[in-house]
Amino acid sequence: MAQYVLLLLEQQGWKDQPKEVKAPAYAAIGKWWEDLSQKGILKGGGELQPMRTATTVRRVNGTMKVTEGPFIESKEHIGGFGMIEVPDLDAAIRVAKSWPGGNVEVRPIVVH
Repeated sequence: MAQYVLLLLEQQGWKDQPKEVKAPAYAAIGKWWEDLSQKGILKGGGELQPMRTATTVRRVNGTMKVTEGPFIESKEHIGGFGMIEVPDLDAAIRVAKSWPGGNVEVRPIVVH
C-alpha cells in the first residue's frame, strides 16, 4: 500500500463565510472523513487555522528567521490535509475526486 497526503485547498475568505453557508459543506466533509476513516483509508489529518495565523521559519544567509504570516500569498491555500493509504496513485486520485470541499493536491509520501 502507498501513502499520500491530500492537501485540501480552500478559496480565500471561506472561513469568513456565514455559518448558514458553511454548515452544509462541513456536514458533507464530516461524512467524507468518517466514511474513509471507517474503511481504514484515512490515516490522519485535520483542518488548519486560517492563513493569517501562519508563522514562517526560513533560512536566510545560514540563519533561521521567523516571520508572521504565510510563506506565499495566493487565492487558494491549504485549509487542511488528510493522509491516506491506498494501493496506488489512481486510487488516491479517486479519493481526492470524492472530496466535497473543493480542490485537492495529491502528493505521495516518500518511503525510505
